[in-house]
Amino acid sequence: MTDLVTLAELGGPLAAIGGAAYARHTYPAAYWSTVGLPLSVARLLVSYSSTMDACGLTVEPSRWRVLAVRATTRREVRPVPPRRGIIRPTTTGLRMRLRLAPGQEPADVAASAERLRHAWGVHAVHVRDIKPGVVELQLVGFDVQRKVRMPRRLNGGPLQVPVALREDATAFVRDYRTVPHELVLGATLSGKSMYLRNLLTGLATQPVVLVGIDCKRGVELAPFAPRLSALATDPDQAAELLPALVKEMEDRYDLIKARQGIAPGTSEELITSDIWGLPEDERPAAIVLFIDEVAELFPVATRKEEERRDEMVTQLIRLAQLGRAAGIYLEVCGQRFGAELGKGATMLRAQLTGRVCHRVNDEASAKMALGDIAPEAVFAACAIAPELPGLAVIGDTSGGWSRIRTPYLSLADAAATCRTTAHLAPDVPALDPFRPYVQPMPVEAPGPGATARPVTE
Repeated sequence: MTDLVTLAELGGPLAAIGGAAYARHTYPAAYWSTVGLPLSVARLLVSYSSTMDACGLTVEPSRWRVLAVRATTRREVRPVPPRRGIIRPTTTGLRMRLRLAPGQEPADVAASAERLRHAWGVHAVHVRDIKPGVVELQLVGFDVQRKVRMPRRLNGGPLQVPVALREDATAFVRDYRTVPHELVLGATLSGKSMYLRNLLTGLATQPVVLVGIDCKRGVELAPFAPRLSALATDPDQAAELLPALVKEMEDRYDLIKARQGIAPGTSEELITSDIWGLPEDERPAAIVLFIDEVAELFPVATRKEEERRDEMVTQLIRLAQLGRAAGIYLEVCGQRFGAELGKGATMLRAQLTGRVCHRVNDEASAKMALGDIAPEAVFAACAIAPELPGLAVIGDTSGGWSRIRTPYLSLADAAATCRTTAHLAPDVPALDPFRPYVQPMPVEAPGPGATARPVTE
């Protein structure tokens, strides 16, 4: 009996420790909610002042504070840390606002984020500027990108697609109205196709014209043919499709100019410089052009192919420069996109505002994507491990960058989404000659015991 009691006393804590370790590895979200969150909150409350002092985030107290402390108590006057707000737990971490002390700036807190992470035992600490004198600390309790789960509440809208998860557990939303054109680079098996798959299926549920150029004989974009309004599978077809898009862009500009040329007494609300200012019944549908492996448009072997290449590049540059106002957006994907591709490659890349860089084979490829807008992100892109497909670094023209990872989406599910949303494809007569052929789905014959039912029932 004594042995059983001893075994129970020792086995209970060991089983609890083992269960917690298993849950931490297998179910990190559940572990954080039950064990990690209380421990981190307790550690933060107990060590807040000392941690801020050790990180150099305290300032000397004001003269009035010193006089008040000396007049009421005899304790030592210590440096003042930033005033802490209410701790708000989340499913992936916790949030806390800090009111900076006089003489501090958000960059001081951001520089100490790694020290705060170790001091409070969390996976990551992110600093966000809220307003002058106030920053928000977002503590992430576990690696949210190891097994991507998109947030349940997602704020979307027209031409907005939540396509990946940031390292701070927020969704990365691809907004074409804000960033009209984007370049997506990545080596083989880096997750570039998964990013494209999530983005395309997200747009498939909206009344948007989807156009594809896939010079790898359509192996990437052909499964989405039911939802595509046009598809080119080789450079010859692309050379015919791009002029049609340019002509469609010019027609839309004529429509905008016609609206601008109305009577002088018309109110300012009816005068526009892009299609989004047109009345809804006159506004043409937005067009998103997906180009998979853009480098396949550049190689030439003969003089005739070189002329075709120069013409296609010129048309792509025109679409990138002028397409936004006409509601035409570019999503360009490839493994490399540098000046060695040929004439016009660098100029076209400069028009692509958004940059997404997956794992690449060399540092030069990362510089092609991020070097001219966020140099610090180049090293982060080069550090992506091969066993983390879908992990990427995004940058924008403001110089900011962050890590994202795309959730897994099977090709069968993506193709099924495109089949069920085929009726949402807007009608663009100029693209009808390029509509891909869709093989009809086979209909299973009724079994021997099945009975035919009249349609009228």
